[in-house]
Amino acid sequence: MLGIHDYWLFVLTGVLLNLTPGQDTMFILGRSLTGGLRAGVASALGIGVGSIIHTLAAAAGLSAILAASPAAFFVVRIAGALYLVYLGAKLLFAKTLHDSDLPAAPADEGDARSAFRQGIVTNILNPKVALFFLALLPQFIEPDSMSKTLAFLTLGITFVTTGTLWCLVLALGAARLRQFFRGNPRLRASIDRVTGVLFIGLGIRLAAQR
Repeated sequence: MLGIHDYWLFVLTGVLLNLTPGQDTMFILGRSLTGGLRAGVASALGIGVGSIIHTLAAAAGLSAILAASPAAFFVVRIAGALYLVYLGAKLLFAKTLHDSDLPAAPADEGDARSAFRQGIVTNILNPKVALFFLALLPQFIEPDSMSKTLAFLTLGITFVTTGTLWCLVLALGAARLRQFFRGNPRLRASIDRVTGVLFIGLGIRLAAQR
């Protein structure tokens, strides 16, 4: 099939990698706990879109350029780190609101749109994702395949699909957990602060990585 070998081994590998906690996992959990199910699902879908963009970039050879250029890798890594710190700071210093102060559905929709955009940006600005696609996918494509690009895209979409399904499960679980905290504004504020510190920590970790 398109020069792809050991396809089901690739699927199993992808599922196991998706189950391994990482930056995307922490982001989805954080947005689900602070914004609820709509924000969590939106962030998961945003990360899925970011992964598709990484797949297309890797198929076009842009990830190879990123891997070969330390300067480009550094710029993308620092940009991603700064964005995570920015998101964390917004949560950390946000004003605490009571349920009666919260707007109705339009604000929820706005929060979902924001989470979707943030999911895309955080995923795109993580250079490790680009290098992951470049390192893993070619291992399951025959060297003499006449459709390497199509095979690459097929594997990429497969990985994104399984990853998005797992991300949606995470969003649902975290959103249900959030229901325990809805009636306690102080506890909700504490979750926002903890999530903010988590995002800042992820940003610092990404910036410090080599």
